[in-house]
Amino acid sequence: MTAPVHPARNALAARLRAAGSVFAEDEADLLLEAGDGDPVRLRTLVQRRLAGEPLEVVLGWAAFDGHRVRVAAGVFVPRTRTTVVVEQAARRLQRYDRVVDLCCGVGAISVALLGRVGALDLVAADVDPDAADVAAENIGDRGIVVTGDLFAPLPDRFRGAVDVVAVNAPYVPTAEIALMPVEAREHERTVALDGGPDGLDLHRRIAAGAGEWLRPGGAVVIEVSAEQAATSAAAFAAAGFAVEVVHDDAVDGTCVVAVRPS
Repeated sequence: MTAPVHPARNALAARLRAAGSVFAEDEADLLLEAGDGDPVRLRTLVQRRLAGEPLEVVLGWAAFDGHRVRVAAGVFVPRTRTTVVVEQAARRLQRYDRVVDLCCGVGAISVALLGRVGALDLVAADVDPDAADVAAENIGDRGIVVTGDLFAPLPDRFRGAVDVVAVNAPYVPTAEIALMPVEAREHERTVALDGGPDGLDLHRRIAAGAGEWLRPGGAVVIEVSAEQAATSAAAFAAAGFAVEVVHDDAVDGTCVVAVRPS
């Protein structure tokens, strides 16, 4: 038997659609759920959404790999395409392996890997302290979260012992940030988006530094656009890694997998 439709749902969906929402009915359902029967709360949420705030920020969470992960204003909202990193990282991991979630944002990759693999010796790191605070909430006592530039804040015990470095580093070319959807360019900090002139500044830095942290046979799994993949892969190959590019049509996600030689 089909569940009854909330009487306000169609009207709310129409307002959202008029404001440009592509998935107006789905958004209406989520906003009604978040309103929890409180008309004042619902009105506030709807007004925020109609004013252009990302739906995930309005709700306070984003869906990622079957989980609801907390998000907050200004931090990077995880995208479904990043599950290509989760998939490729998870297949290289066993319980209690050592994992680094680099440029972790809200810790979505960490949460997904813990869900898929089980207990891990996990460290998540981000240069943005606000993102790290949210990641710490999402990860809880299942890992540790550190703040700093790339590998700099990692514990020394991870040096030469990491099984997988999973990364969604910024890879948008600086000049293309202005072309991004308004929800990203106006509501996410530039530090979470800007990858330098060709988008791959951080990829090159990670390629140069990862070998010191990986065990022999360990891997970096790093998200990239399909157009940038060959250049990113070349940077890792030049640093001595065995590389492959993986694309997942189902989520339109691409990553480079770079393995440290045994």
